[in-house]
Amino acid sequence: METIFNYFENIPSAHRSIILVGGITFFWLLEGALPLFKFNYKKWKHAIPNLFFTATTVIINFSLAFLLLKTSDWVEVNHFGLINWLPEMPLWLYIILGVLFLDFFGAYLAHFVEHKVKPLWMVHLVHHTDHKVDTTTANRHHPLESMIRFSFTLLGVFIVGTPIAIVMLYQSMSLVFTQFTHANLKMSKKVDKALSYVIVSPDMHKIHHHNLLPYTDSNYGNIFSIWDRLLGTYRYLDREKIVYGVDTFPDEAINSNLWELIKQPFQKYKKPTNSEEL
Repeated sequence: METIFNYFENIPSAHRSIILVGGITFFWLLEGALPLFKFNYKKWKHAIPNLFFTATTVIINFSLAFLLLKTSDWVEVNHFGLINWLPEMPLWLYIILGVLFLDFFGAYLAHFVEHKVKPLWMVHLVHHTDHKVDTTTANRHHPLESMIRFSFTLLGVFIVGTPIAIVMLYQSMSLVFTQFTHANLKMSKKVDKALSYVIVSPDMHKIHHHNLLPYTDSNYGNIFSIWDRLLGTYRYLDREKIVYGVDTFPDEAINSNLWELIKQPFQKYKKPTNSEEL
């Protein structure tokens, strides 16, 4: 465990890039061989806007990374934050708790707030208006959302008190998990359901991408499913009933156009439909 801690404490930028590119490539090939839904689309064309937003996300995160470093250094030196106020514990438990709580602040809480605050929902909408969710959808985030998510992660580092090693481990895990849960990958329903008791499984997250409420406003988790289950935001829907997109923004042509997606957060808010009858 100490070896892992030391590795992520000094992880080279090149290795982080390999995780990003390698993950997309791996799940791109895997979902091509074992697709959940047989989309009638040109995969490379669908990927263009998604990869553009992936690039902007990378640029923003790398540009602001010094804030994470400064904050993590400060909490470590000052012994500040939740995991530093707990009684002394084994390193493995320290790392697990750090990643678990960062997953709450940096992913679950950020995601929940984006769905509940109208202006933030309009920013997050870019992610939800993909009608053919696959692994490239994972980082389809408007630049404004990338900054919002970064702010929540920074808040998490401060409150949780995580050293940079745990921050880098969390971000690497988060990257792989988002690629995994968005991948158009067919798994056994029993295996998927079993996984969902511990981690966010592909089916669990794809329910979140269903085009109608209350499913859109559920399953906010990124790595661990515990937060949705504890806080009452977990929902189940059979995968065959999932329809991707957002019912109030149904135009797939517009939702596939890069320039339209860039403008999307500044459009008029439309109240989503609440439909329990599926």
